[in-house]
Amino acid sequence: MFPPNASPSDSSADADADSSDATDSGSETGSSPPTDPPFPQSRNVIEPDCTRCPALAETRECISWGTGPLDASVVVVGEAPGPGNPDADRWKGGNWTGKGYTSRHSGRRIRRMLAQVGYDDEAYYTNAVKCFPADPEDPSSNREPTPEERANCRPHLLSELETVDPAVVLATGKHATTTVLAAEGKELDGFVDCVLEPVRCETLDVWLVPILHPSYQDVWIGRLGYEPDEYLAAIGETLEELCGRADE
Repeated sequence: MFPPNASPSDSSADADADSSDATDSGSETGSSPPTDPPFPQSRNVIEPDCTRCPALAETRECISWGTGPLDASVVVVGEAPGPGNPDADRWKGGNWTGKGYTSRHSGRRIRRMLAQVGYDDEAYYTNAVKCFPADPEDPSSNREPTPEERANCRPHLLSELETVDPAVVLATGKHATTTVLAAEGKELDGFVDCVLEPVRCETLDVWLVPILHPSYQDVWIGRLGYEPDEYLAAIGETLEELCGRADE
């Protein structure tokens, strides 16, 4: 399932995973108030107390490890955890929970979306960079991870993909897509035109499907020519096609 009409230019206004703490105002289709998805009870710890990136180890609260079944059909990959909110009731963000995609806005939203298309029990959530990359000038906000930090953390992502062995990787946003492609030895040539355009990654043995980052999808869905319910349906149809194709 591919974008219907519009092909706007790429945007640099892409947030890292779990970085937005905006208030949810409705469901993904806009028809009813959102409900909380199940909160993950466990995480897949690969390297406890990892210090591959000294700057990140110094500023993080927790390493944000992946969550979900280790035989998932879909792996959702974000860029890195945001600062989070330690005062939140439960969805504090990966920097505080130690679990990927557990922020109040982005974490709950992407988990609801996967549940709505029937993959709530078949999705594993993680980030390409597991630690919160604090902005030196404002430690309460995030910066983009450096190429060295991405490279240092890439073995963790590759280990997750090898263990889970998914059919599809959903990369949320430009930076996450760029990181997954780099693991395949490929480069991203414009993000927006690639949304919901499956890319076969032979080395990783997965289908990569870029999607809009949940923090910015309300703005970009319309620019891509979708209504919110059409965009969600397109994700579901794409997953069904690719997961079914992988099983053949």
